[in-house]
Amino acid sequence: MALRTETDKETGVALLTLDRPAKHNAIDLATAAELTAAWRAFRYDEEVRAVVVTGAGGRAFCTGIDRGVDVPQPSSPYTIDDPLIAIGPKANDLWKPVIAAVEGMACGGAFYLLGEAEFVIASEEATFFDPHTTYGMVSAYEAISMAQRMPFGEVARMSLMGTAERVSARRAYETGLVSEVTPPGGAVAAALRAAAVIASYPTAAVQGTVRAVWSAKEGARTQALAHAPHLIALGNLAPERQAELFGERGRGAGGGEYRLR
Repeated sequence: MALRTETDKETGVALLTLDRPAKHNAIDLATAAELTAAWRAFRYDEEVRAVVVTGAGGRAFCTGIDRGVDVPQPSSPYTIDDPLIAIGPKANDLWKPVIAAVEGMACGGAFYLLGEAEFVIASEEATFFDPHTTYGMVSAYEAISMAQRMPFGEVARMSLMGTAERVSARRAYETGLVSEVTPPGGAVAAALRAAAVIASYPTAAVQGTVRAVWSAKEGARTQALAHAPHLIALGNLAPERQAELFGERGRGAGGGEYRLR
């Protein structure tokens, strides 16, 4: 199992941990299926009134899709198979509040999870970046998710700069991606504290509030997501060329160095 779930019955808070630290908590097909199953199970678990999602090991929250995963694609330019499309709570119709606790790197497909959390808490050592363009891929679902949280220019910069820049926790806080910055190692504890407070309130009122907040932006988000598969199909390089670019990382100009801002 690539996920760990611990539920505190006294507080009503579940801690969902991506547990592939050797892979920086990258998501393979089995992990994606486990995430989908976990979110759907929480819908029926009356003991769970709020959820904290995090990554094991401290070096990364999640680094997106596992590069070793082979995902065959249909030949039609009008559709794609995206293994991460249903890894988030909202994609699985879960309206219990979810808080993301970020330690270390959060990049690429991690934004599927961050984008569907109610808010994000990060340690001072957390960093955020989107490597898609560096490797010849369109950042669509990720950029759309972040556009719901950050100013346009910040989303565009992070999406377009690829691996050349990483956004610090402090800058993420300044731009609205992160709601609280903690000392190193403190993100999970802070998220659990916040989740316990929320879980102590009447459940129907909490879930109704979550749904109301999301309804405020649902129209624009849904319309944007409808374009995502076509943009990816048109703009992505062939998988072989993506793999070449990924293999060349660190050997080009700058030796793989990045700017932290």
